[in-house]
Amino acid sequence: MIPSIFDQDTSSPGELRLFERFQSAPGTEDWTVLHSLELADHPSQVCGEVDFVVIVPQLGVLCIEVKAHKRIGRDSDGNWLLGRQPPTPRSPFKQADEQMRAIMTFLRKSDPALAAVPVLCAVWFTNCRARLPRSVEWHDWQLLDQDDLARPVATAVTEVLTRGRTHLLRKASGLRREAPNERTCKLLVRTLRPEFELAVSSESLRSERAQQVLRFTEEQYDALDVMEREARVLFTGAAGTGKTFLALEEARRSVRRGRSVLLVCFSKLLSDWLKGVVPSGVRVETLHALMCRESGVRPPDDASDTWWRKELPELALEAMLDSAAQPADMLLVDEAQDLMDPSYLDVLDLAVKGGLSSGTWRMFGDFERQAIFGSTKGHSSLSTRSADAVEAVLRRNCRNTPRVGRMAATLAALAPGYQGFRRPDDGVNVAFALYASASDQERLLLTHLKRLHREGYAHDEIVILSAKADGVAARSRDVPLSQWVAPVGSTTLRRARYCTVHAFKGLDAPAVIVTDVENLQGRAAQDLLYIAMTRSTGALCLLVNRNAGPAVADLLTKEMSDA
Repeated sequence: MIPSIFDQDTSSPGELRLFERFQSAPGTEDWTVLHSLELADHPSQVCGEVDFVVIVPQLGVLCIEVKAHKRIGRDSDGNWLLGRQPPTPRSPFKQADEQMRAIMTFLRKSDPALAAVPVLCAVWFTNCRARLPRSVEWHDWQLLDQDDLARPVATAVTEVLTRGRTHLLRKASGLRREAPNERTCKLLVRTLRPEFELAVSSESLRSERAQQVLRFTEEQYDALDVMEREARVLFTGAAGTGKTFLALEEARRSVRRGRSVLLVCFSKLLSDWLKGVVPSGVRVETLHALMCRESGVRPPDDASDTWWRKELPELALEAMLDSAAQPADMLLVDEAQDLMDPSYLDVLDLAVKGGLSSGTWRMFGDFERQAIFGSTKGHSSLSTRSADAVEAVLRRNCRNTPRVGRMAATLAALAPGYQGFRRPDDGVNVAFALYASASDQERLLLTHLKRLHREGYAHDEIVILSAKADGVAARSRDVPLSQWVAPVGSTTLRRARYCTVHAFKGLDAPAVIVTDVENLQGRAAQDLLYIAMTRSTGALCLLVNRNAGPAVADLLTKEMSDA
């Protein structure tokens, strides 16, 4: 069932009854039911909507128009009398037929292979016995009513599709009609479904580029299906594969089901961003903030790594064990690779009902190239606590343009690389410049800031990232450059923001300039450059030290020539 929960804003009790029947109906395990599918290109209206689109392997597609009125009639003028609504000349069967034809047209234009799939329509009067006389305006097999709702829903729908296909073969014998196999059914779902599910509302977006990033891919829809079936799922994937947006979509669905949701991450910047986009009712905290709140302590000014990793978790565990507060129904962990220390897992175990072994949770992380804060054995640590957890791998890049994603994978020696890209190729290569001195890099940084501004990027769309806390933007005393930059979190207007790669991990920006690239020797240097580069949803520029040697420039030049 897509979506898997009923929209309470839908006023039709008939749709609710049928929705519930489809959700629990035996014999429909390999069916896909789309509820409330909007039609942007309706044949007679500005827009329309199909109440249910049922995709059945080996049979076809059935569009169902639901009418929940308790009384149905037709007056002497040919007007339909539906409950207490004013008389209307518009027939429910005509309405269903127009919806069906809109879907047939869309499928034919989207993929010629779908033109042969049988698409039929029916009207389901869910709250009355529709004893309508035979009519030239509809077929008797297109009429379902209250008695049909009392039967197994799989039986009723199968009968309609079977009789409808017989009619098509008899009346249109010259047209090719093929029962959809499993592969075709998946293609039907992929073609129809992406038109109506987004993780974040389009009102919060400022550009077409951002809309491209947020629309789900087929792979992510498969991931959502996994979350519908499994209680505990670990999603792994390289940077940009949509892990955070899957977490947001799961948060939205869980809230609508009435669950309490806790979304935990490592980075404060990521936490602050998540708080601005999650639906109401989702609690977002960094794990360290959660532990401080639970234990009632403030971190000392000179807090050591041991205090954060050992002492604070122990204080939090003691307080949580004594607390009467209920843990969350759903635990979501983003950037999970940074939170896999055994002491952190102990805290997360108490944060969700049933614990990590039998509770409901989803974790999202890149354990290969982004585990710069967490345990190198984090993956196995989680497995020992929840042996039956399902692991799903995301391989398709949704964030970066192909040229940026391929370049990041090349420089970081990412293996395996991305299996594909959601974004189209915009034809813009990664920009790079070699600097010989600190002043030289400052000059180049200012040059590229001005270039990006001329290309249409607003100041606050540009982020400058460095692996160093005292990177060129932070340490520069150059007056012209200082008028262009400010640290992330600054309230100064009309400035590009600078930040460390470590603090910005998990976030993205329309334009990114990576500075202080001094070498690619060693896994740590490669990982940090990979993380920095994959923050970009648009333009990317690298400022590389000449001492890094010709190898970096050669890689950059070769990758761009192959694009």
